Amino acid sequence: MEQPNVTGDGVAELSLRFWVCVLLTSAFTGLFADFLMWLLAQVENVAFDYHAGSYAAAVGAASGLRRVTSLFVAGIFGALAWYGIRRYLKNERAEVDEAVWSGSGDLSPRRSLLTSIVSEIVVGLGASIGREAAPKLLGGVSGSVLARYGRLNPAQRRLLVACGAGAGLAAVYNVPLGGAIFTAEVLYGSFTLPTVFPALVTSSLATWVSWIYLPSNATYPRVPNFHFSASIMVWSLPAGVVIGLLAVGFVRLVGWASDHRPRGAALLWVMPVAFVIVGLVGLQYPQVFGNGKDLVSEALVGTGGVGLFFALFALKPLVTTLTLGSGAAGGVFTPFLATGAMLGAFLGSVWVKWWPGSPVGAFALIGAAAMIGATMQAPLSGLVLVMELTHSGYGLLIPLMTATAISTFLVRQIDGYSIYTARLPRRDVAFTALGDPSRATENP
Repeated sequence: MEQPNVTGDGVAELSLRFWVCVLLTSAFTGLFADFLMWLLAQVENVAFDYHAGSYAAAVGAASGLRRVTSLFVAGIFGALAWYGIRRYLKNERAEVDEAVWSGSGDLSPRRSLLTSIVSEIVVGLGASIGREAAPKLLGGVSGSVLARYGRLNPAQRRLLVACGAGAGLAAVYNVPLGGAIFTAEVLYGSFTLPTVFPALVTSSLATWVSWIYLPSNATYPRVPNFHFSASIMVWSLPAGVVIGLLAVGFVRLVGWASDHRPRGAALLWVMPVAFVIVGLVGLQYPQVFGNGKDLVSEALVGTGGVGLFFALFALKPLVTTLTLGSGAAGGVFTPFLATGAMLGAFLGSVWVKWWPGSPVGAFALIGAAAMIGATMQAPLSGLVLVMELTHSGYGLLIPLMTATAISTFLVRQIDGYSIYTARLPRRDVAFTALGDPSRATENP
């Protein structure tokens, strides 16, 4: 038997036309990431006078009335915009995961662009969803459009769309390696060279292009260089079990919210009401506004007490699923990264009372990796993304891997769904190592 990586490209041939499309997709994805993050910054500035530093601090400095009003405006705007998009463009596709896993890779540029713009505006106004869904979608759209013009076959188109989507994630968080692994492990389900090679090229080039506007430093730059200890190693074993069991519940919660989203005109009142509820929660805990980036930062540097860590760990997934369940379109990566960091910080704060000596931030880092690896059902992506986001964690690699492996195993054994598959229409999607959707089956 020959090494599989050297026997050919499979159904998605890495032809010259394909590589030209890869280069163009990379450039467009990086530029779209810049545009969307610029738009997000302008809305945050208008909503909460936020320019730099902590977004949660800017929200906390605003009056209670301004906080609730901002989310009410976000709910009204989002409801009207998404109602119009879903009514008048209902036959156009704008879901990257579904297009890659069970479709031909075709995405609607018009619907995708409008959905992405609306998503970033409501996140900037305080909606508790992730900012990465929009650049991920427009990265996928870039690949879809260029594949059409380049006359690529369906297999090449799906691979290019997956590469563009992963590069969108890479560009906004400055995680080129994590974006490439996310493409291979989560979106395309293959680690063979014909998948990994274009994924690496697309993510690295898109991230480089995004430096035109976005910073080139770590997303979480203040994280210490944590060191291994026996306490942390022992803690990672039961923590992996707890995180895995809770991750099952969170994935089910996301699935339930997606299944019960309002249809039709009900969206026009459900979303504003849901957003106002989040705003009322934010009167006491302004940290729940936005995607949760500041929650991760606070947990990784150990800012806060046991009570605050527990409250934010419990509240963030609830307000995020409430936001998604109201009909909003947005990301789930950072909200659940924040949930894992807060849970790790909470469990670690309790642990060090019996076995002192380890920093709370180390437990938060492990919790973040284990939660995101389990909820994405992608342990390698979870590990690499967390380490690349923080430029830290190498000294904790063994406990990081241990907790992430345990939590991912439990989710896989109990349900096997992820925060991405749970949001799609109910189906069992199976595909080959090269992403062939002809193997897909659907359950009623």
